This record gives sequence, structure tokens and C-alpha cells, in this order.
Amino acid sequence: MLMTNIDGLSTDMPLEGKTMKWIEQLPRWMWWGLVLPLLALNAWVALLFYQYFEGLIKISVAATLLTFILGYPVGLIQRLNLSRTKSIFLVLVLGVAALAFLGVTVIPILLDQLNELLTKLPSWVDSGSTQLDALEVWVSQKNFPFDLARLGDQLEGRLTSKVQEISGAVLGLLPDAISSILDFVLTIVLTFYLLLHGDRLWDGIFQWLPDRFNGKIRPLLSQNFHNYFAGQLTLGLLMGTTMTIAFLIIQVPFGLLFGIGVGLLAIFPFGTATGLIIVSVLTALKSIWLGVRVLAVGAVIAQVVDSAIAPLLIGGFTGLNPVWILISLLVGAKMAGVLGLVIAVPIASSIKAVLAMLQSGGFSDDDSDNAAVQQELVQPERDSPATSSATLTPSPSP
Repeated sequence: MLMTNIDGLSTDMPLEGKTMKWIEQLPRWMWWGLVLPLLALNAWVALLFYQYFEGLIKISVAATLLTFILGYPVGLIQRLNLSRTKSIFLVLVLGVAALAFLGVTVIPILLDQLNELLTKLPSWVDSGSTQLDALEVWVSQKNFPFDLARLGDQLEGRLTSKVQEISGAVLGLLPDAISSILDFVLTIVLTFYLLLHGDRLWDGIFQWLPDRFNGKIRPLLSQNFHNYFAGQLTLGLLMGTTMTIAFLIIQVPFGLLFGIGVGLLAIFPFGTATGLIIVSVLTALKSIWLGVRVLAVGAVIAQVVDSAIAPLLIGGFTGLNPVWILISLLVGAKMAGVLGLVIAVPIASSIKAVLAMLQSGGFSDDDSDNAAVQQELVQPERDSPATSSATLTPSPSP
């Protein structure tokens, strides 16, 4: 008869087996009580590591994203029977030339309009106060129970302080601009080397994963990032072009600046609505009816692009609940600023897809039974024209 200890486990059982048996017998709440502190400790150590190498990590992530995006034009140029090295050089030269062209043509106009807007904004605030006073008189004549005087004073004070903060921030951008230029140069250099040797780098990273994970996670990440960036960039281009044309037609002051600003914000989820609200409030300070007209025209254009044009061109992308999208954006902005906003949603979408595959047994060894599950998780909710890639870096053909 085997001797047993006080827990009822055989003394002849191996120590590892005893430990696993003991853990399995723990109540669920106690098991989580042991696991969660370890997870919190690992997260804290990871956060310290990120904070120490934050600059390097941001440059590396930005270079990886540029590599991913530029991989498609590189693949197209390679079809002209050019070597990959020559194709990369050509794409980089064309990209720098495009930036130089924008720096000579569009960017000076935008900077002039921005400077003029900051100059005229105090007078717009005064105009908004005057309109608010007139509205207060009309409300009092109609005996509405609204106290617009206090609201006007608070609005004027806050807008004035914000104008002063923006002006001070613009004046203090020079030191940050110098640092940003250095980071930009380092990002371009790293992007060049990733375009040349990125495949071997990713092969070395993903080889640490088992084959059954590597063959599914890698194309899943590639597809999610491709779908998201292709969709958001296309949406931003559509929004920026249509908004700029519409603002110029209805003669909105600084129409080019406002239209391009809305287009840039449209790259991020919820950015179109945020941009329209900002532009409507600013133009309403000059003329309340102009602000209403801007909001109405912008809302119609945004609805047409979001509901009619965008799905035909780019389909669905994330499959995330809007609440999780907002949470991922807040976390990304807190950790990495603008860069965090850019990569938060595709990372959250990839995490959701991986968890769904784990829950459904998508990583089991029987690939024939799980091929349909993988295809369903990789594809967006609506039909998308994007094709799957075998690696995190894009394939030669987009």
C-alpha cells in the first residue's frame, strides 16, 4: 500500500506531477489570485523596459510601419524587371521628392493659413461673444430658462486661454523640431535597411514560435495591418479631398487648412467627427450660420463617404466593438502618443483574432479541421479586396 501525505497525494508520485495535481485542485478564485500578481509584475517590468527604451522603440515601430507600407510600391516597381535594391532606392527617392514637392507648394500655404488663423482667432472669439450676447437677448425675450451670460463668460475665458497655450506651444516647437528631424533621419535609414533585410529579421523572430503558431499568426498580423492601414489611408484621402473641395465651394475661411485637417484626423477612428466638430466651432465663432453650414455639409459628406464609397473601396477592417476601439486608442495614445494612435487598433484587432483562435482551437495540430476557422478570423467582417500576405512584411505584389 502506497504511503500518502496529508493532501492525499502519493509519496511515490513525481514532484512535478504532485505540483500540477495540487494546482488543479485549487479553487478558481485562488488560482487567479496566484496568476494575476505575476501578470501584473510582468506588465510593470515591461512598462519600465518600454519607458527606458521609448525613443528607440518608437523609431523602430515607425520604421517597421513605413517598411510595411513602402513594400507595396517596391513590389510594383520590381515587376519592371528591376532588382529589389534598385526598386528600394527608387521608391525612397520618389518619396523624398514628393515630400520636397509638398514642402515647396502645399505646406507653406498651410503654415500661412495656420499663422493667419492664430492671428484672427482672438477677433473671432470677440465675434462669438457678440453673437452669444445677441442670442442671450433673444432667449430672454422668449422667456427661455437658459443662463447664456455665464456660459458666454466661461467660453470666452477658456478659448482665450487655449489661444495663448497654442501660441506658446508654436513658439516652443523649435527644440522639439530639431530632435524630430534627427528621429526622422534615423527612421528613414532604418526603413531602408528593413526593406533590404526585413524578411530575414522577421524569419528570425517568428522562428521562436512553434510552426503551428507561426503559420497562422504571421499571416493574420500581416492581413490585419494591411486591411487597417489601406482602409484608413484611403478614407483619409477621400475625406480630405472632398472636405477641402466642399469648404472651398461654400467659401469657408482657411478651407484648405480645415479640409486637410479633417482628412488627417479621418485616418484615426472617430477622427472625422472630431475634426468636423472642431472646424464647426471655430467657424461658428466668426458666424454661427457659417458654423451650422459647415457642420451640415461636412456631416452629409462624411455620411456618404462612410456609408457608400468607403465600403465599396476598402470593405471592413477591424471587427472590433467601438468601445474596444476607443479603449485601444486611449491606451495607445497614453503609451506612445500619435504613434500609439496609429498602431493601437490593428494590434487590438490582432489580439482579438488570436484569442478567438485560441478559444476555438484554431492552433491545434489538425490544420484541415481549422482551416475554415483561420480563414474566417483573418478576413474582415465585410468582403475586402485586400489579399493575404505570407509574411509580416508585404509580398512583392500588393
